[in-house]
Amino acid sequence: MNSLLTDIIAAPLIGALLVLLIPRDYKLIIRMVALISTAISMLCAIALFSRFEAGATHYQFEQVIPWVTSLGINYHVGVDGVNVGLILMGGIVAFAAACVSREITKFEKEFYLLLLVMTGGILGAFASLDLFFFYFFHELALVPTFIMIGVWGRGENKNYATFQITLYLSLGALIALVGLIALYLQLPVTERTFDIAAITSYLQKNPMALGAQNFIFPLLLFGFGILVSLWPFHTWAPLGYGSAPTATAMLHAGVLKKFGLYGIIRIALPLMPQAAQSWLHIIALLCLGNIVYCGWVAMRQRDLNLLIGNSSVAHMGFCFLGIASLNLIGISGTIMVMIAHGLLAALTFSLSGYLYQKTNTLNMDQWGGLLRKLPFIGAVMVFAMMAGCGLPGFANFIGEMLVLFGAWKTVFNVPHFVVVAAVWGASVIGAVYMLRAIRSILHGPLNEQWKDVSDTSSVWQKLPYALLLASLLIFGFFPRLLTDKINPSAKTIVDMATGEAVVKQLTARLHSAK
Repeated sequence: MNSLLTDIIAAPLIGALLVLLIPRDYKLIIRMVALISTAISMLCAIALFSRFEAGATHYQFEQVIPWVTSLGINYHVGVDGVNVGLILMGGIVAFAAACVSREITKFEKEFYLLLLVMTGGILGAFASLDLFFFYFFHELALVPTFIMIGVWGRGENKNYATFQITLYLSLGALIALVGLIALYLQLPVTERTFDIAAITSYLQKNPMALGAQNFIFPLLLFGFGILVSLWPFHTWAPLGYGSAPTATAMLHAGVLKKFGLYGIIRIALPLMPQAAQSWLHIIALLCLGNIVYCGWVAMRQRDLNLLIGNSSVAHMGFCFLGIASLNLIGISGTIMVMIAHGLLAALTFSLSGYLYQKTNTLNMDQWGGLLRKLPFIGAVMVFAMMAGCGLPGFANFIGEMLVLFGAWKTVFNVPHFVVVAAVWGASVIGAVYMLRAIRSILHGPLNEQWKDVSDTSSVWQKLPYALLLASLLIFGFFPRLLTDKINPSAKTIVDMATGEAVVKQLTARLHSAK
């Protein structure tokens, strides 16, 4: 029985248990446990990714342990091209988040405990092939988010941000839960199971009634959509990330927020194809709110975290645009953007956390000329901002181009004006606020207030930034490392969502009958 996926999930959870048992005065040991746990998880994720068989459409590294058999609940984990890159990205971001958490100086034990629980929940959610554990692991990761912002958050609005993010994300999770339970109830009593693979196999042979599809699909779309910050349900995200401690913002904006997109791709599109196709135009129009409107809002920001937060919401628009295209190029591009943005969001929030730690402000108007004092951090920030603009050479460029090509190809699903507006939002609006941020923070005369600000002084301190940046560049220069793994599984989902799978099944039956 292959337990590599379980090792990835268990490492941070075992680390959390060890932190719980260690006396709070042993701060260094607590931090080392967190670093070692996330490092083990990351190394296992790298091993999983490297051993993944590209070109295969079946689940790999599967492990099934029966739990509540009367309800059809099992611990079932596995990976295919859709989630193998997300698990790798999650492992890298989690280790980087643990590395930058040295900024926490109060209640360190509790912080690292929650950080490790959050990490285990995130990785478990992406690895689970059982609806019960899929949802359970997400909630396991979500609850620490609320606590961490409320206790270790910063800024005058942290209490309001905590209230808003709790309200929105709890509502989104509740709506999605109703949809998942309704999906479970669509199966006959004798066939009921929470196993995603079994549900998929059954509904391929016995398609869901159109009325049920039209009821369940919007629940999943908007439930998961709220978790992703789909416009106009996005307002919790910039404020929440602006108030969150650095590691929390890295993990949530970078990884956990992709859970909603993953749910739509894994569950909603292939299992409810007729309802999905009827919503594609609406998804295409809503994604413009993310790309254009949130881009305009980002242009107005003078707080770096609010700029990054609105930029993060804008990037989610490209993911929904790829989903609306409902073709192989667009869906593959969406998964690529999810991975690339996860790395980028973690990198930018880690950089803003470093600047806040050194200057005690995130107001860009108070900075200027910092590249003279922070050559390493400043150079990495320039790279990160360029990646946010979609500059070639970074993984973000590949993902966004695939999405745009996929959307342009299917004018029936996505009107061409939507694609044109998306291009304008990415190339013009995105470039304006990113380049303006670079100018405000790094160039111009040095504010004398920051004459004693110091750059990172050791390889260990530079490691998380270098790791995230290197990942963006590696997948940018060698995108086939991801696309060769993504495409076969993405094609299976597209075939199911467009009805091609049904046509192939009927054709095969006709041939066999002859």
